[in-house]
Amino acid sequence: MTSPDPVPSAVVFDLDGTLVDSMPMVLRAFAHALAPFREPLTGEQLFLRLGAPPERTFRELLEDDAQVPEAMQRLADYSNTHWHLITPFEGVYPFFERLRTAGRELALWTGRDRSSSEVILREQRLAPALREIVCGDDLETHKPHPEGLVEIMRRLAVLPAQTLYVGDADVDVLAGSEIGVRTILIRHGRLVDPVIAGKAWRVVESPGDAYNLIGSLLAEVV
Repeated sequence: MTSPDPVPSAVVFDLDGTLVDSMPMVLRAFAHALAPFREPLTGEQLFLRLGAPPERTFRELLEDDAQVPEAMQRLADYSNTHWHLITPFEGVYPFFERLRTAGRELALWTGRDRSSSEVILREQRLAPALREIVCGDDLETHKPHPEGLVEIMRRLAVLPAQTLYVGDADVDVLAGSEIGVRTILIRHGRLVDPVIAGKAWRVVESPGDAYNLIGSLLAEVV
């Protein structure tokens, strides 16, 4: 007979594609930013390059670093006029309340820069529930390097075995698995590399599935 999975003391979330449905807008914003400089990438190709601050992504995707400032401005201009397209995933508010009622610590680790992260969190009324927030430009390292997750655990005074991480990108799984943090991967209908899937604690289809899975862990101790 197998023992039940340990109930986490802290749950750390990615932002885009995990708490808010922003990916369609994000992909359009990046496509807009890159359009004058290179052949278009597919949505899947762009998605796989996200997870770091935009400046780093543009340096990887553009042949000339001199094009990066204009690409950054185009990205900002598009994003600043399309915030209304970002919405929280269904069920996130009651899920957060359930976690808080159960005494769990909530935190955020995102590759998005702090400025835009704070706008989204404020506009979608998610910030008050989060005890700690680490953004893509807060540290020298970026996903899949796990430093951001390590920093959150240090601030919350929790161990990897007490922590659960939820994200929708391969880099989330790679970061969590490297330091022994159980990581739920939300796949959003995409095919996941078997190697990545094997490193994830669970692979689910949607954010709602992830919320329900975590809720089932809490139910085991009621």
